[in-house]
Amino acid sequence: MNTQQDAQPPLPEQSQSLPGTTGKMIPQPDHGEESYRGTGKLAGKKAIITGGDSGIGRAVAIAFAREGADVLVSYLSEHADAEQTARWIERAGRKVSLVGGDIGSPGKCREIVERALNDLGGIDILVNNAAHQMTFDDLSEISDEEWEKTFRTNIHAMFYLSKAAVPHMDEGGTIINTTSVNADNPNEHLLAYAATKGAIQNFTAGLAQMLASKKIRVNCVAPGPVWTPLIPATMPAEHVREFGMNYPIGRPAQPRELVPPYVMLASDEASYISGATIPVTGGKPFI
Repeated sequence: MNTQQDAQPPLPEQSQSLPGTTGKMIPQPDHGEESYRGTGKLAGKKAIITGGDSGIGRAVAIAFAREGADVLVSYLSEHADAEQTARWIERAGRKVSLVGGDIGSPGKCREIVERALNDLGGIDILVNNAAHQMTFDDLSEISDEEWEKTFRTNIHAMFYLSKAAVPHMDEGGTIINTTSVNADNPNEHLLAYAATKGAIQNFTAGLAQMLASKKIRVNCVAPGPVWTPLIPATMPAEHVREFGMNYPIGRPAQPRELVPPYVMLASDEASYISGATIPVTGGKPFI
């Protein structure tokens, strides 16, 4: 099956309630379930992935497991999606731990780190990937609660998780944050989301310098449009139809197409890469 062609706009108009689920998406996203082949790049490592139940997070979780890592998957409330991801990790012969709940809470972030220590036996990799977004046409439509929720989920949680995880990371540990093409080229309809993505890139660059003496690397990946449940759950159906069409490649990425930079940055092969932003934007310039 040519999954890249399956995600070619125009896509079927569709909508879901937040936070969205994989099973309702048409077409189904490709997370590399049948295609990704590991080569032992992460053998013996322990990873936390937030938003690991679906989308980019699921694709990264599958790849990490096939590269030899045990994985804790943090997710909000999408139990069926999280359990599906867990089955793929177990099928790769690796340990998996599932932790549900809102990472906007400092206590939940500390719980995630404790669970990783107890269930996996350590932390080598932290992937801060979970995100919240909503589209709005006018500033007056964005409630105080919506603005605060977006920042709590997208950037505050990165601070809470990093602060909790770093004391348990040895030299060679790595943090990978998911920013966005919106960090450089903000979409006016994603005002709160785009603002957090700019903050993530800045946080990444600063933290990389702060942790350099500890030999812990910090980088971020900047995706363009990716076919995940967040899209039909947060965009008007007519926008879903054209999603990714205005990018040079002419379509959104499948989640599996985001995997290579995460695997590379998590591996020891990236030992001199820190403070970097790696764009995966389908040909759209990122400066």
